[in-house]
Amino acid sequence: MIMKGLIFDVQRFSLHDGPGIRTTVFLKGCNLRCLWCHNPESLYSYPEIEYYPNKCIGCGSCIEQCPHANQIIDGKIVYCRENCIYCGKCAQNCFAGARVLAGKSMDVTVLMDIIEQDVSFYSRAGGGVTFSGGEPLLQKDFLEASLRECKNRGLHTAIDTAGNVPWEDLESILPLTDLFLYDLKAMDPEVHKHATGVDNVRILDNLKRLSAQNTTIIIRIPVVSGINDSIENMERTAEYLGELKNINKVELLSFHLLGEGKYESLDKMYMAKDFKMLDKKELLLLQKPFTQRGIEVKVS
Repeated sequence: MIMKGLIFDVQRFSLHDGPGIRTTVFLKGCNLRCLWCHNPESLYSYPEIEYYPNKCIGCGSCIEQCPHANQIIDGKIVYCRENCIYCGKCAQNCFAGARVLAGKSMDVTVLMDIIEQDVSFYSRAGGGVTFSGGEPLLQKDFLEASLRECKNRGLHTAIDTAGNVPWEDLESILPLTDLFLYDLKAMDPEVHKHATGVDNVRILDNLKRLSAQNTTIIIRIPVVSGINDSIENMERTAEYLGELKNINKVELLSFHLLGEGKYESLDKMYMAKDFKMLDKKELLLLQKPFTQRGIEVKVS
């Protein structure tokens, strides 16, 4: 049986998802609902259409290809999302880019063909392949098959995860994963639930178990004003991490507003529009609890 996954992007020449030059594979579907999420197209485990009406040139190709969700109303072409069956035909034939299919079914062989295009860069720059999302472990079987193919080719592998999955799922990919990029949002379980829709009990438990394995972990903290940017939260985080093994580094990632346009294209409410972006100086002040415990910190 050919293993297939639902992928919404494959980003080549990535420099921010692990060491060296990498290919980052974004798998669709997530079981968190972070208020600040900048990839809303990653949330649901089915294809969606991103619609950008300002790009439409009125050629009518979408109506010819798929009349279900594309209609002429008052002389203008209109995308009716409630009628969409997500076949993707309108997006495939929209040369102006007004319609974009978010989520394509792809088998492991096709994915590896894309990944192998940049093998020479991986070897020269110490790079590899990172699987992100969404939450990549929600497509565990496809993820495991893809990781296995990467390791068969001698490629460095990384997983970007929020850890909100059964421990057995994490454990199953341990032999195939060189690096875990592990997201921590907030230490207080109630704050975490408010910000993401779930508490952090399983996330912290999985991190503790993972740190006891023979693996390498980089902690990623998206720093969001009014949510987790207090020195108290960073103190609690640093104290927790200080008790764990195999924590290679902590990355403090500044919240940004770059995802707002995607929410509009998907007809979804953007919950973070009033959130304040922190400047570099504010982020640098949050390093101290980690550096005091000998934990390396990167601010970006």
